Amino acid sequence: MASGGSAIRGSRVGAGPMGEQDRGFHAERIQVHYWCGSGHQMSPYFLATIEPEEVPEQLDCPNCGAPAGRDRENPPKVAKLEPYKTHLAYVKERRTEEEAVTLLEEALTQLRARRGSVAQ
Repeated sequence: MASGGSAIRGSRVGAGPMGEQDRGFHAERIQVHYWCGSGHQMSPYFLATIEPEEVPEQLDCPNCGAPAGRDRENPPKVAKLEPYKTHLAYVKERRTEEEAVTLLEEALTQLRARRGSVAQ
């Protein structure tokens, strides 16, 4: 198949004339820079007429998900996330060490009694 010169090659349906610069009204905008703890930088644009207090102090980094702030030298720290607690961790919150020893002894006594009755 010969690769002839097609007038529509590389353009999409409904596109304007090739090379058209004016695609509509562009609002005034400002660029704000954010950095995360991993060193990633992102620079989103905001409307130039936005109130300074409406520009967010922190955003989530699209690369790593960590919080990103506007101070390059002191990026925000990742909040320490509690890992999933096991059943044992919850039990340890509710019981003292003495109660744990007592419960363990009771459970072992019952287990030994069952094993002894099975062995006979």
